[in-house]
Amino acid sequence: MAGVLDAVDQRTQLVGQNRLELLLFRLDGSQIYGINVFKVKEVLQCPKLTELPQRNPVVRGIAHIRGGTISVMDMNAAIGNRPLDDIDNCFVIISEYNMAVQGFLVKSVEKIVNLNWANVHPPPKGAGKNNYLTAVTEVDSKIVEIIDVEKILSEISPVVEDISQDVLREETIQAASAQQLKVMIADDSSVARKQIKRCVEKLGVETEVFPDGAQALAHLKQIADEGHDINSQYCMLISDIEMPEMDGYTLTASIRDDPRLSNLYILLHTSLSGIFNQAMVEKVGANNFLAKFKPDKLAEVVQERIDSASQG
Repeated sequence: MAGVLDAVDQRTQLVGQNRLELLLFRLDGSQIYGINVFKVKEVLQCPKLTELPQRNPVVRGIAHIRGGTISVMDMNAAIGNRPLDDIDNCFVIISEYNMAVQGFLVKSVEKIVNLNWANVHPPPKGAGKNNYLTAVTEVDSKIVEIIDVEKILSEISPVVEDISQDVLREETIQAASAQQLKVMIADDSSVARKQIKRCVEKLGVETEVFPDGAQALAHLKQIADEGHDINSQYCMLISDIEMPEMDGYTLTASIRDDPRLSNLYILLHTSLSGIFNQAMVEKVGANNFLAKFKPDKLAEVVQERIDSASQG
């Protein structure tokens, strides 16, 4: 895989085109899995791992790479299967999520494919609530499963979800509750949706959640078709960037292109923290960007928006 990620900076041209590139890999079997290339920093043969005492069984050890130390997690074990064997012949996908770098142990790495988000779909309803999929697609007539990495990380290393008391502003919370302000949330990760929902509702704001950009946009257009002012319905939209059917960039651009929706405040909230292109956020017209998941930061942005909506 040497050099396969060399052109990652050039891939920013995919932004706003509702496209993504997936790095395909296998675990213990024939099933193919995928991870967004934007989250991948490097792929390498599994280095020597140092085991840690009292470690989570999913964490196979730590590795010293490029002058730093990272945890290496067994992706197969993380989704509920048996740990991978013969790890000396396995690979590590080094990725960055939520402003942290980690490695995922996989059996083999296949190739990179370029796809349209419209061809990436939510998991089938029969998959159940406890599955580790965030989306599925098809490549070369084979099903590719995209794993909900945020769910894995939340189970292995839970993030702090409580808002600090000194961040909460009681007068803002009371104003939000009195005005029955509502926030729309669009995110394909069930874990992320719950985290954001809990955080926002602690601020006295009602929420309405959607699993992808296409459903969120359809809902907004329906409200507009019924003759309602969108800003009287929602004080803001909090949207992920990576979503099946329609990504957050395309959702934002589509909202800005519709005069009935164009004034809606949009916060892009994503785990794409390491190689994120701020210029692209400005290009599609988002109001703000925030890396997941920092409840205090999110609360501050939402409270500022509540204050602005209350004054408006």
